[in-house]
Amino acid sequence: MDIEALKKIGPKNKKAIKKLSKKYDAFLASESILRQVPKLLGPGLNKVGKFPTLLTHSEDMASKINDVKSTVKFQLKKVLCLAVAVGHIELTEREVATNIIQSINFLVSLLKKGWQNIKTLYVKTSMGPSHRVY
Repeated sequence: MDIEALKKIGPKNKKAIKKLSKKYDAFLASESILRQVPKLLGPGLNKVGKFPTLLTHSEDMASKINDVKSTVKFQLKKVLCLAVAVGHIELTEREVATNIIQSINFLVSLLKKGWQNIKTLYVKTSMGPSHRVY
Protein backbone atom coordinates (compact mmCIF):
# COMPACT_ATOMS: atom_id res chain seq x y z
CA MET A 1 0.00 0.00 0.00
CA ASP A 2 1.16 3.50 -0.64
CA ILE A 3 0.41 6.76 1.17
CA GLU A 4 -2.48 7.60 -1.18
CA ALA A 5 -4.29 4.37 -0.25
CA LEU A 6 -3.78 5.15 3.44
CA LYS A 7 -5.15 8.68 2.92
CA LYS A 8 -8.31 7.21 1.36
CA ILE A 9 -8.94 5.15 4.49
CA GLY A 10 -8.42 8.12 6.83
CA PRO A 11 -8.27 8.20 10.65
CA LYS A 12 -12.05 8.67 11.07
CA ASN A 13 -13.06 5.47 9.24
CA LYS A 14 -12.60 3.02 12.12
CA LYS A 15 -14.40 0.16 10.37
CA ALA A 16 -12.02 0.30 7.40
CA ILE A 17 -8.98 0.38 9.71
CA LYS A 18 -10.32 -2.61 11.64
CA LYS A 19 -10.99 -4.46 8.39
CA LEU A 20 -7.45 -3.70 7.21
CA SER A 21 -5.95 -4.95 10.48
CA LYS A 22 -7.94 -8.20 10.31
CA LYS A 23 -6.88 -8.79 6.71
CA TYR A 24 -3.15 -8.87 7.54
CA ASP A 25 -1.18 -10.44 10.39
CA ALA A 26 1.52 -7.74 10.48
CA PHE A 27 2.64 -4.60 8.67
CA LEU A 28 6.07 -3.47 7.47
CA ALA A 29 6.79 0.14 6.53
CA SER A 30 9.71 2.29 5.49
CA GLU A 31 10.83 5.10 7.78
CA SER A 32 9.11 7.83 5.75
CA ILE A 33 5.75 6.04 5.76
CA LEU A 34 6.10 4.89 9.38
CA ARG A 35 6.18 8.51 10.59
CA GLN A 36 2.96 9.28 8.70
CA VAL A 37 0.94 6.24 9.79
CA PRO A 38 -0.37 7.77 13.08
CA LYS A 39 -1.44 10.89 11.21
CA LEU A 40 -3.07 8.98 8.35
CA LEU A 41 -4.76 6.15 10.28
CA GLY A 42 -4.94 7.42 13.85
CA PRO A 43 -4.50 5.06 16.80
CA GLY A 44 -6.49 2.19 15.21
CA LEU A 45 -3.58 -0.09 14.29
CA ASN A 46 -1.83 0.57 17.59
CA LYS A 47 -4.95 -0.42 19.58
CA VAL A 48 -5.10 -3.84 17.91
CA GLY A 49 -1.33 -4.31 18.35
CA LYS A 50 -0.45 -4.19 14.66
CA PHE A 51 1.51 -0.98 14.35
CA PRO A 52 3.93 -1.33 11.40
CA THR A 53 7.46 -2.61 11.96
CA LEU A 54 10.31 -0.56 10.56
CA LEU A 55 11.88 -1.93 7.37
CA THR A 56 15.07 -0.09 6.38
CA HIS A 57 16.46 -0.03 2.84
CA SER A 58 19.50 -2.12 3.81
CA GLU A 59 17.44 -4.97 5.33
CA ASP A 60 16.39 -8.03 3.37
CA MET A 61 12.59 -8.10 3.11
CA ALA A 62 12.31 -11.91 3.21
CA SER A 63 14.35 -12.18 6.41
CA LYS A 64 12.38 -9.32 8.01
CA ILE A 65 9.09 -11.04 7.14
CA ASN A 66 10.42 -14.26 8.66
CA ASP A 67 11.42 -12.35 11.83
CA VAL A 68 7.95 -10.80 12.13
CA LYS A 69 6.30 -14.21 11.60
CA SER A 70 8.38 -15.78 14.35
CA THR A 71 7.71 -13.03 16.90
CA VAL A 72 5.41 -13.68 19.87
CA LYS A 73 3.67 -10.76 21.56
CA PHE A 74 2.83 -10.89 25.25
CA GLN A 75 0.00 -8.49 26.01
CA LEU A 76 0.17 -7.97 29.75
CA LYS A 77 -2.89 -6.11 30.92
CA LYS A 78 -4.87 -6.32 34.14
CA VAL A 79 -5.94 -9.90 33.45
CA LEU A 80 -4.88 -12.93 35.44
CA CYS A 81 -4.73 -15.31 32.48
CA LEU A 82 -2.51 -15.21 29.38
CA ALA A 83 -2.56 -17.42 26.28
CA VAL A 84 0.28 -17.51 23.75
CA ALA A 85 0.91 -19.62 20.63
CA VAL A 86 4.38 -21.19 20.82
CA GLY A 87 4.40 -23.63 17.92
CA HIS A 88 2.64 -25.17 14.96
CA ILE A 89 2.10 -28.65 13.55
CA GLU A 90 5.25 -28.67 11.38
CA LEU A 91 7.67 -28.15 14.31
CA THR A 92 9.48 -31.05 15.92
CA GLU A 93 9.02 -31.88 19.61
CA ARG A 94 12.43 -30.40 20.43
CA GLU A 95 11.60 -27.12 18.62
CA VAL A 96 8.27 -26.81 20.45
CA ALA A 97 9.98 -27.53 23.79
CA THR A 98 12.61 -24.86 23.04
CA ASN A 99 9.87 -22.36 22.13
CA ILE A 100 7.99 -23.11 25.35
CA ILE A 101 11.10 -22.66 27.51
CA GLN A 102 12.07 -19.41 25.76
CA SER A 103 8.52 -18.05 26.03
CA ILE A 104 8.28 -18.88 29.74
CA ASN A 105 11.69 -17.36 30.51
CA PHE A 106 10.83 -14.19 28.56
CA LEU A 107 7.48 -13.90 30.32
CA VAL A 108 9.17 -14.27 33.72
CA SER A 109 11.67 -11.55 32.77
CA LEU A 110 8.77 -9.16 32.02
CA LEU A 111 7.19 -9.59 35.44
CA LYS A 112 8.35 -7.41 38.34
CA LYS A 113 8.64 -10.21 40.89
CA GLY A 114 9.60 -12.91 38.38
CA TRP A 115 8.50 -16.42 39.30
CA GLN A 116 6.66 -15.14 42.39
CA ASN A 117 3.98 -13.65 40.12
CA ILE A 118 3.26 -16.97 38.41
CA LYS A 119 0.84 -19.35 40.09
CA THR A 120 0.49 -22.06 37.42
CA LEU A 121 1.56 -22.68 33.82
CA TYR A 122 -0.25 -24.96 31.39
CA VAL A 123 0.59 -26.23 27.91
CA LYS A 124 -2.34 -27.01 25.65
CA THR A 125 -2.80 -28.08 22.05
CA SER A 126 -5.66 -26.63 20.06
CA MET A 127 -7.95 -29.65 20.50
CA GLY A 128 -6.26 -31.63 23.29
CA PRO A 129 -6.31 -31.45 27.07
CA SER A 130 -4.13 -29.03 29.00
CA HIS A 131 -1.04 -30.23 30.89
CA ARG A 132 0.33 -28.45 33.94
CA VAL A 133 3.98 -27.43 33.58
CA TYR A 134 4.49 -25.36 36.74
